[in-house]
Amino acid sequence: MKAPSFAYAKARSLAEAFDLLERPGARVLAGGQSLIPSLNMRLAAPELLVDIGALPFREVQLRDGALRVGALVTHAALERSREVAERAPLLAEAARHVAHPAIRNRGTLGGSLALADPAAEYPAVALALEATLVLQGRGGERRVPASAFFKGLFETDLRAGEIVAAVELPAAERWAFRELARRHGDYAIVGLAGAARGAARRIAFFGVGATPVLAVHAAGETTLEGAQKALEKDLRPAADLYHSAATKLHLAKVLLARAWTQLSTSH
Repeated sequence: MKAPSFAYAKARSLAEAFDLLERPGARVLAGGQSLIPSLNMRLAAPELLVDIGALPFREVQLRDGALRVGALVTHAALERSREVAERAPLLAEAARHVAHPAIRNRGTLGGSLALADPAAEYPAVALALEATLVLQGRGGERRVPASAFFKGLFETDLRAGEIVAAVELPAAERWAFRELARRHGDYAIVGLAGAARGAARRIAFFGVGATPVLAVHAAGETTLEGAQKALEKDLRPAADLYHSAATKLHLAKVLLARAWTQLSTSH
């Protein structure tokens, strides 16, 4: 199947990008690793693709105690970045699990977050780290916590004419990332991103709902056994073509067991 016809424009500045995005049927194009396949499958039919690849959203810098990562930083660059490895190792580890090398070379952090695929790694990482998404509009920046950004299945708090500009990631003392997939690079059946500061844990699961899900009850338990039992209150996974809801819940408990020691203060 081929993509429907569309117009294409490459924005050379933020002002030009905002002008283009005001046109009917305009859609942002970043790395294109999710958007282009959706066009080919006729799941999306924008009238205009606005390529923002030339915009200056590629910073990786420490700002006010948090690591600010530009939205156009690729998955491969996240894997290789010393700053990300030191300041946000959870993000660096998640990047290694994204698809395959060819896709990691072009796909971007901001594109993944804006798409809000419920099986994607980065939304769960952002939720676990209590990240802030920096959204750029014609009127300036708007800052939205990850907990308020992901609204539903492929639905976010992005407003018309806004672009994801960056993500700010606070440091964590301990972290863990686990996912189960049929093969490395495939979409995760179930995944977990966890971060801890002191005795406080935040554990986000992906692949179990329309958005990443914060396991509030499980994270508050003091023992693994208690946390696995409490997970039944946190998760209501839906069955998919290959796995029942009960199987997904069981696999989530398996991942929690594998990550529990890393997220605990006593190890």
